[in-house]
Amino acid sequence: MLPDTLPAMPRSSHRFQAPKGTRDFYPQDLAVRRYIESVWRQTAISHGFDEIEGPTFEHLDLYTVKSGPEIVSELFTFRRQGGDVDYALRPEFTPTLARMYAAQARSLPKPTRWFSIGPFFRAERPQRGRLREHIQWNVDIIGDDSPDADVQIIAVAVRALERLGLTSKEVRIRINHRVDLHRTLTGFGIPQDRLEVAFALVDAVEKLPRDEFKKRALELGLDKDRWDEFARLLSRQVPAADLAAGRTPNEDRPLEHLEALHDRIVKGGLLEWCTYAPSLARGLAYYTGTVFEVHEVRGKERAVAGGGRYDNLIELFGGPPTPAVGIAMGDVVLRLILEERGLRKSVEAQAPRPDAFLIAAKEAADPRFAALLASLRRAGLHVRHSDRSTRNVGKLLGEAAKARARYAVILGDELQEGCVAVKDLASAEVRAWKEITEAIDKVGPDGVVEVEEG
Repeated sequence: MLPDTLPAMPRSSHRFQAPKGTRDFYPQDLAVRRYIESVWRQTAISHGFDEIEGPTFEHLDLYTVKSGPEIVSELFTFRRQGGDVDYALRPEFTPTLARMYAAQARSLPKPTRWFSIGPFFRAERPQRGRLREHIQWNVDIIGDDSPDADVQIIAVAVRALERLGLTSKEVRIRINHRVDLHRTLTGFGIPQDRLEVAFALVDAVEKLPRDEFKKRALELGLDKDRWDEFARLLSRQVPAADLAAGRTPNEDRPLEHLEALHDRIVKGGLLEWCTYAPSLARGLAYYTGTVFEVHEVRGKERAVAGGGRYDNLIELFGGPPTPAVGIAMGDVVLRLILEERGLRKSVEAQAPRPDAFLIAAKEAADPRFAALLASLRRAGLHVRHSDRSTRNVGKLLGEAAKARARYAVILGDELQEGCVAVKDLASAEVRAWKEITEAIDKVGPDGVVEVEEG
């Protein structure tokens, strides 16, 4: 014979917390995240990109073949118990994209426009603007080596920032070209075999004390007699709008490989968003041409987004020689900037709202409550109701308003049998509601809606 009650589970004395560097998304937090993701998705689709996705973990050698064994310390790696294959949680999407493209390169259109949205992982010390898990939007054009493709990537990033309420006065896209930076570094005395280290050093120029940066640059072979000239060059940032208006000296014209890009930025109406930054390097070795990052104008936070041209990567993963350019935008820094500028509330206001909040004002209405709730939801409407036992219509209307419902649907025994009142919560008018009438038989006068029983 079974006992009347099951034995209680032993209570743990341990207080569980989320792993360091991760986040719990409660409803309001997740609503903000979903809104950002919806803006990313809608923007990419409207610019002609198709959505793809890959696994959240890959074979470890997918990352070491590109970045070398030193990348392993930055990854979450694992091996299945009893297995002999090493895996890693994905830290970025570009290797997955390159693998996927290489697998079907011959059958894919030229160019291919892809985007993805998903979680990524970095095994590093969490800090402001950088967590161990984050959500990232990736947008890439594969198979087009023209400056037009570079500008299309810049344009889709700008449009997403605009849709999120940011302006060029708050964030700016810094642009440079790796070939021009290569020429600059060798011109200042750094030998070819030290260039990779030099790129990484230049990429960190804003993070290092000036004396430390100078010391490392001289150790790499920088001509010490030209240090001041080199430092001035790296500190220079030239708004593209100033170049177009001729408001800067001739030596501030974009370097050779950015000239064609500049012309297309002008034609695309993107001038106010763009700045040419000789110090921008994007330390990853696979970048081959144009590189760009989105930064706050005030520069408090890390980069909002970054990317560039990687024309040799598809071939590295077994595909044919294929040019490619892309950008990745993470949600962590973006959310910080949105919150600092008071945009969180406006983002939250865009979250899905209930179409109706169903209220049973009297006990006599209870038999009809479940049937009407089911009928409205079958019609595709977003309908909520209170879990409280109160019949106080005023309190329930307050709950409906807090839920941001558009309408309250009130069942009460003072109405004739089979009727409801529909209240517009924005105007406080009691009236018929067209969308609700699609789920019911007949609309009567004065906001009283007759429903079919049973």
